Amino acid sequence: MFPVVRPRRLRRNPAIRRLVAETRPAPAELVLPMFVREGLTEPRPIASLPGVVQHSRDSLRKAAVEAVQAGIGGLMLFGVPLTRDEVGSAGTDPDGILNVAIRDVVSEVGDATVVMSDLCLDEFTSHGHCGVLRPDGSVDNDATLARYADMALAQAEAGAHVLGPSGMMDGQIGVIREALDQAGHTDTALLAYAAKYASAFYGPFREAVESTLQGDRKTYQQDPANLREAMREVALDLAEGADMVMVKPALPYLDVVASVAANVDVPVAAYQVSGEYAMVEAAAANGWIDRERVILEQLTSIRRAGAQIILTYWAIEAARLLRQGY
Repeated sequence: MFPVVRPRRLRRNPAIRRLVAETRPAPAELVLPMFVREGLTEPRPIASLPGVVQHSRDSLRKAAVEAVQAGIGGLMLFGVPLTRDEVGSAGTDPDGILNVAIRDVVSEVGDATVVMSDLCLDEFTSHGHCGVLRPDGSVDNDATLARYADMALAQAEAGAHVLGPSGMMDGQIGVIREALDQAGHTDTALLAYAAKYASAFYGPFREAVESTLQGDRKTYQQDPANLREAMREVALDLAEGADMVMVKPALPYLDVVASVAANVDVPVAAYQVSGEYAMVEAAAANGWIDRERVILEQLTSIRRAGAQIILTYWAIEAARLLRQGY
């Protein structure tokens, strides 16, 4: 007669559960998105993202040091300019807020963490779209690629280690990679937002960057219904020279994360977006959930799905909880 199998033996106390845990997010796998706004002299809270701020240049430098001390893997920088125009000129201006912020952070922390920069025009255009518009209001893919190439050069020359093209234009990775290589920036890596969905979870982010968007981005971001299309997008970005690929958002698209991770041989990232963060913070503020447990449970689920890199607004706090063995 066979002995009774009791899986619960391996759950009986915290020490055993830690010993046999199959998935452990690590601080070094977390990336902190950070917003810096032109003209601020002190941080400005973002109402829909409790605990997240628009930084001044000085507070951004201090926060970057704090992130390094927390042991997180990287920082993803977003710029919020004072003025915007039809083609997003502030995004390619060497003295624009994002490029200045990249130089500030690199000068402050050097290679102690990975300095990443968002490569998209939406924060810099007066219309809020991710590209240059035609007279009929549609996005001109090829005209946008030329702007992305210029933006990539500005960010690389400012010192960013990794660029994150997030506009979902066809051919963007190939054009950016070619521009970087021709300019001698062969070591600047590309984290492609390869599967970025037209999601309803981006609302608080749009407050954070003071988005001017009217309408939506459904003609160039992915349809939430489609998985096979995501795999085609990932394959195209890798063929064009992406060093890493990202799925965004994370939690509603864990099946996409898992499929991508199972089919590529480069690092896979997932972005736990603003709406995912805000829902947890709102529920916790009402006493409906155990906030810290939910934070780590979500991060563990994203890691278990196969994401090696997780962008999360909880990066510093989560790093502390992970070190404590929470």
